[in-house]
Amino acid sequence: MSTDTTDTTSTSRAEASGAAWWVKNSRALLRLAFPLILTNFAYVALTTVDIVMLGRLGAVEIAAAGLAIALFNQLRTTGTGLVTGVSNLVAEARVRDDRERVGALLFAGFFWATVCGVVFCVALLLIGPLLVLLGQDPTVVDRAGEFLMVLAPGMLPCLWFQNLRHFTTGLKRPGPLLAITLASVGVTIGLNYVLIHGKFGLPAFGFVGVAIATVTVFLLSFLAFVAVILRDSTLRPYLTSPHARRWNGDAVRSVWRLGLPISGTYASEAGFFSVLTLVIGSLGVEALAAQTVLNQIVYIVFMISAGLSHAASILISEADGGNDYREARRTGLLGTAWGVIATLLVAVVYLVVPEAIVSLFISAEHADNADIIALTVTGLLIAALMQVFDATQNIGNGILRGIGDTAGPFRISLVGYWLIGLPAGYLLGVTADWGVEGVWTGQTIGLAATAALLLVAFLRRADRLHREKSGAPATEPEPS
Repeated sequence: MSTDTTDTTSTSRAEASGAAWWVKNSRALLRLAFPLILTNFAYVALTTVDIVMLGRLGAVEIAAAGLAIALFNQLRTTGTGLVTGVSNLVAEARVRDDRERVGALLFAGFFWATVCGVVFCVALLLIGPLLVLLGQDPTVVDRAGEFLMVLAPGMLPCLWFQNLRHFTTGLKRPGPLLAITLASVGVTIGLNYVLIHGKFGLPAFGFVGVAIATVTVFLLSFLAFVAVILRDSTLRPYLTSPHARRWNGDAVRSVWRLGLPISGTYASEAGFFSVLTLVIGSLGVEALAAQTVLNQIVYIVFMISAGLSHAASILISEADGGNDYREARRTGLLGTAWGVIATLLVAVVYLVVPEAIVSLFISAEHADNADIIALTVTGLLIAALMQVFDATQNIGNGILRGIGDTAGPFRISLVGYWLIGLPAGYLLGVTADWGVEGVWTGQTIGLAATAALLLVAFLRRADRLHREKSGAPATEPEPS
């Protein structure tokens, strides 16, 4: 009886201790993730405003601009991944108080942002004939070409802004990001209204006005960020330093080496969605328009998991630095759990009021929008499950990076997205003739496979590092 009582007491204490850990670390995780999520929401609001206003113009306009924006975002994401490593490298140099190195890394980031910007701009301007060969509606491609003719040059200020973003984050001074992004939303709304409809004596540019507004906001945001840095006594010396204007081969190579696997992972994920968008585009204008709206809705929710992923990655890096891999393992599971909880709560809203959500993006006043609305509502019901896996795989990428694995997520993305998700989407949507719903189902299968592979890889790596650190044999029970 005494032994049983002791065992029960020990179990209760362990459970209480575990519960206390989850509460305490949930607070730390959410406190770190919340400002990141807010900044992400403000950023995605820029494209959301574009899609909402395009939804008032008609099916061809939504489809054409949606195709153009999807292609632009594919390359923007790839370029952003390449300069993401600037923040890590700057942070290391800051710890060593190596101000020359920080300036050189800033230059290196601008160098790669400019190279990517020019190459990607040319690619977007020349991609039209390829899209027709891939089965896209020629009318939609022509209109998308008009949109890209204006939007493509915006790649340069967009990537320059991203480089400054990671530079200031590495110096632990990312403060102006949220304020600049929020201001950009207001400017985007105003410019879209003026340029689409032709106000204040300006001509009505129609849907191309959205592209003009977007490029203008990219440029103004970058210039505003530069102005903020020049007024900051801590940041200004780095931007005005001669090292920030001088070639440094080692810094350029360092940014390339660290950013390349991150860029590859980002490109693989974005490419997966872009190729599926092309598959859906081959099914008709209405299907492509529905995909454009659905992508934007899911992208908004994705910002929650992006913030959680970054926060969990930082906390795991701290545990990794202290060789506490049991803590890293638990933090990874904690971040994943909060991603699932958040997306399930959103899924309830999708299931209860799907029509109301879609009506925010597509005007029911146009008779030819009825089929698009019906398709998007169906897609939203599928997305209720899909976004849970999407959040899990996004957080899986972050927690693996936190524990020191940057190549693993790229390899896993090739399997989950390209060897499982893409074939499943094509087989169900085109071969089995399920249409756009089949493509969305295949996309869900690919995200689920990727999420599972990433989570297993994280747990195995954390357990292996824990055993190596503790010197325990391979048969030692894994920590919970």
